[in-house]
Amino acid sequence: MKGELSQESEVKVGANMVWEVYGGLQLGKIVSDLLPDVVGTVEVVEGDGGVGTVVKLTFPPERFTRIDDEKRIKETELIEGGFKELGFLSFRVRLEILEKDAESSIIRSTVEYEVAEEHAANAAFVSTKPFGDMAVVVGNYLAAKSNAANNN
Repeated sequence: MKGELSQESEVKVGANMVWEVYGGLQLGKIVSDLLPDVVGTVEVVEGDGGVGTVVKLTFPPERFTRIDDEKRIKETELIEGGFKELGFLSFRVRLEILEKDAESSIIRSTVEYEVAEEHAANAAFVSTKPFGDMAVVVGNYLAAKSNAANNN
């Protein structure tokens, strides 16, 4: 059984500023500092933040499978543990940063998954809420950082 969930969160900073965080390794550091209960700690196992980078979260590790700086899209795939232990054949996350205007942007978080038929009931555990929470925290962090820079 295949499925997809998506959520959009508006943040009050421009898309380029948001992409600077989401496009590389900075997202993991900010989220582990500000939302430790969502991802715990983030450790780079392999890579420099580009495609193929493997990060180990306190929770299951994931691999960066696509980073498109022009379209501001980052995709990751769960490597082991977590949903894989619940019968999921694949579990992918796509994060897109969409420009709304110069002062705001949309963070679209999409989860795509495939779960074995005998574990189909486990699809109920899939949620975009952690990604929405992450978008709000990162947006607030960047807005405060931007305001502080403008006041100096």
